[in-house]
Amino acid sequence: MKGRREAAGVLWRTVGEAVRARPRAVGRACAWSVVEVVPTAVFGRAVGEATDAFRTGRAREAAVWLAVLAASAFAGAFGSRRLYPALAAIVEPFRDDLVRRVAAGALHRSLRGRPDGGAVARLTHQVEIVRDTFGGLLVVARGFVFSAGAALLGLLTMMPEVAVLVVPPLLAGLLLFGAVFGAAAVRQRALVVGEEGIAERTTALAEGLRDVAACGGEDRLAAELGAAVEAQAAAGRAVARFAAVRAVALAVSGWLPLLLVLAAAPWLMRRGATPGTVIGALTYVLHGLQPALRTLVQGMGGSGLRLAVTLGRIMETSAPDAPEPVRAAPVDGAPAVELRGVTFGYGARPVIEDLDLVVPQGDHLAVVGPSGIGKSTLAALIAGLVEPDEGEVLVAGRAAGDP
Repeated sequence: MKGRREAAGVLWRTVGEAVRARPRAVGRACAWSVVEVVPTAVFGRAVGEATDAFRTGRAREAAVWLAVLAASAFAGAFGSRRLYPALAAIVEPFRDDLVRRVAAGALHRSLRGRPDGGAVARLTHQVEIVRDTFGGLLVVARGFVFSAGAALLGLLTMMPEVAVLVVPPLLAGLLLFGAVFGAAAVRQRALVVGEEGIAERTTALAEGLRDVAACGGEDRLAAELGAAVEAQAAAGRAVARFAAVRAVALAVSGWLPLLLVLAAAPWLMRRGATPGTVIGALTYVLHGLQPALRTLVQGMGGSGLRLAVTLGRIMETSAPDAPEPVRAAPVDGAPAVELRGVTFGYGARPVIEDLDLVVPQGDHLAVVGPSGIGKSTLAALIAGLVEPDEGEVLVAGRAAGDP
């Protein structure tokens, strides 16, 4: 994810694929989301009507509106309770797909002689980040869409002129947030790549610790690893700076509509609005739009950003380099395993030297002996996990590792 536009692309593709793959679960989530936002749709209207009723001495009518509001709260609680199982039916299969993708990609690279140390970080840490943030993003985005829609619908039913005051700053704040989201994703990607780099360096250092000590390279490697840690810390600080931009976007889209409604109250009164209408409109903004906006901006700026970058990184590094080749048929009459003059070593001294070996079809071979004589190395050569320095390894008449 090197460009800013790719961040939004990753999110849209991810959500789109999840929706298309599980339409029944998505349908249930949408249905229960509608039930959940019933209190939001009723809140401002009920408060406004009750205010006007109390103001004009109609206490019984005011009590009815307040009873409607209380009943809507019970409906919303019931919808919220039934909503999360539907969301889980979308999120958990998505996580399983990611685990399969990461494992398959790591094996694919290892079989081609490129062990992927960063796959450990992706499988143990980044996949869980994606699962958690994807679930959080579904909750946040769904909540904003349905809550904002319910609040705007309530405003339109009360007085359409109020919606004209609320919608433009709402869109302006969302556009501002969307404009900086891509730049923040680029910096978040640097943070994720740095995390993988530290994991790879630490793994390599642990494997070669005795060699490092023998060669006296402790100071040099400590400096290199320290520089990588400092670079990741700098990337983290760069990501944190975008919190200020999120605050500005929230102020424009959440607080500016409130100020506009207050400033336009005399104009609204001249056009037929009652005090209850103004109070109801303010209620929709304060208790409908603002909480939904705050959750969206904070969620997308945190969870959404991590999801876009981490998922993009998983897609980049875990997908196979090429389509799976067609598996070749065994050569007729060829031995099951054949080694011709094979020499292989991890350093200057070979572990296996000038080895000739033939295992006919249907036969078995047991390799026994003390540790270090090359049993695992021989198995790796036959499996095609490593390539010989000299000689040839054939399995069923074809090169080891050949599909």
